[in-house]
Amino acid sequence: MKTRTLGQGLEVSEIGLGCMGMSFGLGPAADRQEMVKLIRAAVDLGVTFFDTAEVYGPYTNEELVGEALEPLRDQVVIATKFGWDLSRDDGQRGLDSHPDTIKRVVEGSLKRLRTDHINLLYQHRVDPEVPIEDVAGAVRDLIEEGKVRHFGLSEAGVQNIRRAHAVQPVAALQSEYSLWWREPEEAILPTLEELEIGFVPFSPLGKGFLTGAIDNDTAFAENDFRNTVPRFNAEARNTNLAFVDLLKEVAERKNATPAQIAIAWILAQRPWIVPIPGTTKLHRLKENLAAVEVELSADELREIEGALPEAQGARYTEANQRMIDR
Repeated sequence: MKTRTLGQGLEVSEIGLGCMGMSFGLGPAADRQEMVKLIRAAVDLGVTFFDTAEVYGPYTNEELVGEALEPLRDQVVIATKFGWDLSRDDGQRGLDSHPDTIKRVVEGSLKRLRTDHINLLYQHRVDPEVPIEDVAGAVRDLIEEGKVRHFGLSEAGVQNIRRAHAVQPVAALQSEYSLWWREPEEAILPTLEELEIGFVPFSPLGKGFLTGAIDNDTAFAENDFRNTVPRFNAEARNTNLAFVDLLKEVAERKNATPAQIAIAWILAQRPWIVPIPGTTKLHRLKENLAAVEVELSADELREIEGALPEAQGARYTEANQRMIDR
């Protein structure tokens, strides 16, 4: 697999692997040892970029990634995140990016990841109670100590990106981006290009919807967060199948799958964009990675964008929307 370079010279595989769904968010956790095998298989297939967070579980996803990558540590880039208050027993999650919390969280992440450094440390969500300069300063201290190599932000808005970058250069912004969520194109992508910050889209397959494997009859597990996402309710789902129809039409002509077309479209947008689709299945991993072999011409890109329908339904609940920096 070829590589791409995010900000600050951080070189990673063209496609990374989002590990969250292996243990959190998308129904029951998958078998841990099977996921260890899957992560190691990803390395064998050329993936060098792996994404996790302390809140995934909490903690269990970092532990999984740490176990899987410990014997391969010098071959990979591990990204994790801070920014949540995990002290409550009721499962409610508030934000907490106070500098002392960041430094404490990193110590725990290092132990769970079985490493002495984190390649890319993201603030998971902007904390309005903590100046972003203080957050960037805390990460700068960790970089100077050698515990962190690069600083990242997740779902941050333009002003906070600029303010953070002025204190500690930001290597990457992680936010949702796909054919059915293109908001970052308005202000975020031009800002990243100006500041030479890489972009790491999560949910590049629309939380699985753009694969074509989800239809009106698909039932999610009780603890699958998509049950709460307005974009997945019955009415919105029925309308949004138009995206899948378009991808299937293009895929058939390109001898590809809808998922591969969706990922290839993202890769074609900028050379410093690295999507991180997640999966728990080896055949899906191979399918996603094969998207790097799909080349979309300028005419095909225009055709896709010209035929895109309007997505129906919000991408988050109102409570989650309030935690996204604008």
